[in-house]
Amino acid sequence: MLAFVRHGQTAINAGGRLQGRLDAPLSELGIAQANALAAAFAREPVTRIVSSPLVRARDTAAAIAARHDLAVEIDERLIELDYGAWDGVALTDVTPEEWAAWRADPSFTPPGGESLVDVTARIASFTADVLADDLVVAVSHVSPIKAAVCCALAVDERATWRMQLGLASVTRVGARPDRSAYLLSYNETAHLPELA
Repeated sequence: MLAFVRHGQTAINAGGRLQGRLDAPLSELGIAQANALAAAFAREPVTRIVSSPLVRARDTAAAIAARHDLAVEIDERLIELDYGAWDGVALTDVTPEEWAAWRADPSFTPPGGESLVDVTARIASFTADVLADDLVVAVSHVSPIKAAVCCALAVDERATWRMQLGLASVTRVGARPDRSAYLLSYNETAHLPELA
């Protein structure tokens, strides 16, 4: 099973901006969220922890890994969507026309960035390589995790626009006997009630 974990809060996403490849650290709340994730996973038989290379994901992964005496493996395929020129831009500064184009076409690419189709391709590759019967925690970002859900459900990337994925949430993908993926759970946040 793959347990996809979205990293904790940063000042950038708390401020309503597209974070993308900007390498911001966890905020104070984000650190508390990472610790809550670590406590929740402490009771589970985690065998591997894989992370995006970005510090907010690595630090979230490190909190979980410490409870299991495991090293954090880095996999570039878990990195956030590249927003290109939109990295750090307030959501409200993306024009309605640009939002409409992005939502209508999964191959739409922000200026100098990456498309949802590209994210799906790398997450499909990651899932095919890593999905196992053992519990593997994969700490990533909103777009790759939504892409993993699209892969598991065999739906178009436009479905991502109809998903809300919380910070420090857990989404689980299982493996069928033929090694195909299926969705077990989405946006688990029961470990966070005192932090809401």
